[in-house]
Amino acid sequence: MMQKSTSLTVTSHHTQPRYQQIARQLKQAIKSGELVAGGRLPSSRTLSLELGVARGTVENAYAELVAQGWLERRGQAGTFVSPSVKHDACGESFTAAQPQGALRPFQMGLPALDLFPRAIWARLMGRRLRQQSRFDLMLPESSGEASLKQAIADYLRFSRSIDCQPEQIFITSGFQAGIALVLSTLARPGDGIWLEDPGYRFIRPDFARAGLQIRAIPVDDGGMQVEHGIRHFPDARFALLTPAHQSPLGVALSLPRRHALLEWASREQSWIIEDDYDSEFRYHGKPFPPLKSLDSPQRVIYAGTFSKSMFPALRVAWLVVPPHAVDDFQKQARRQPCTAPVLIQQAIADFLREGHFWRHLKKMRQCYAERRLWLEEALREQGFAVIPQEGGIQMVMEVEGDDLILEGKARAAGLAVQALSRWRIEKVARGGLLLSFTNISSREMAQRYALQLRQALK
Repeated sequence: MMQKSTSLTVTSHHTQPRYQQIARQLKQAIKSGELVAGGRLPSSRTLSLELGVARGTVENAYAELVAQGWLERRGQAGTFVSPSVKHDACGESFTAAQPQGALRPFQMGLPALDLFPRAIWARLMGRRLRQQSRFDLMLPESSGEASLKQAIADYLRFSRSIDCQPEQIFITSGFQAGIALVLSTLARPGDGIWLEDPGYRFIRPDFARAGLQIRAIPVDDGGMQVEHGIRHFPDARFALLTPAHQSPLGVALSLPRRHALLEWASREQSWIIEDDYDSEFRYHGKPFPPLKSLDSPQRVIYAGTFSKSMFPALRVAWLVVPPHAVDDFQKQARRQPCTAPVLIQQAIADFLREGHFWRHLKKMRQCYAERRLWLEEALREQGFAVIPQEGGIQMVMEVEGDDLILEGKARAAGLAVQALSRWRIEKVARGGLLLSFTNISSREMAQRYALQLRQALK
């Protein structure tokens, strides 16, 4: 049975966006028992007409509450109050079981899912599906959809000053698939690879399986210490790094080190893998150019992904390889063809070509700057020390004591923080906690999460 939509009000003069006003009032109605567990809510179309707002506004409000466990979707049946809501005898307290795959406070690796223009994406997907011809059902090009490769080349030329041709671009089903293509094309067992320490930890097993020798290179305020790598491991065949915004410390690789790295790669005929994972999100100052834009020796393989700028479920990434390596990569791509669905690739190409990607990034930059500030202020109010950063989608918080023990305490309280020590190869430096702010959609949410963290770490 459908529940009444309650007495919701939306105003343009409120400090909160309209979708957050709706979400907050629906949450309060659930807490008070006005909307009961298992009850069906009005459709987004119906509620948008009642409130005089766009349907997408209601959809965003519903999506936020679904992610938090207050509501659940049941396909064409509609949107319902989660059956897991429970009240105490006075009807005051509320708990909701987190659905599988639900967002957790401070969860890393995710963009702001509430900001993605799902209505536009659905329209593009629907249009592509309707326009499919019988030729689209054939086996696709192993290196990726031509329209997407052209759209990425155009985007990189204007946004990252990377001048490349579509044939240099290889679409892969995620960053790890891209790394697998690089290794199967260029690597030999026993080759050395420089990795940032601390650095992206989830890719290390791939290098170990390929028989590569991992060389830990320390990171300081200027990024990877290139001179350390040249002095201790000059004959390494690869260097993988995140120069625009180091993962996880957030520093940028200095310009002198960029030149030193390129000179080393040219001299040793080594390969640099540039992971430009969240270069779009810089909030202060002008970003350094990507290594690929400075790559006169043609030794840089540029890796990008749509997971952080659109959404992770796409599982679409890309490589830009030097012209002299295209043939080798083409041969290997025929053995390891791109598995990203053609329909998804075509829709992403439309998303880029029609300007939706640019507008989405602009909105995300503005919102991320605000959300980061909310969390920084809330953490400092609780006595935490936050390390300043100029961009990115996560932050580092200084802590006293064993960060692995603190991580365990926070996770036991449902907070998805990560210990900095887990990202280190040589665990000799001071620890910290890593937190994401991308899905913190209000100042009140930031304050609530910071308080929960303080209570968990006591």
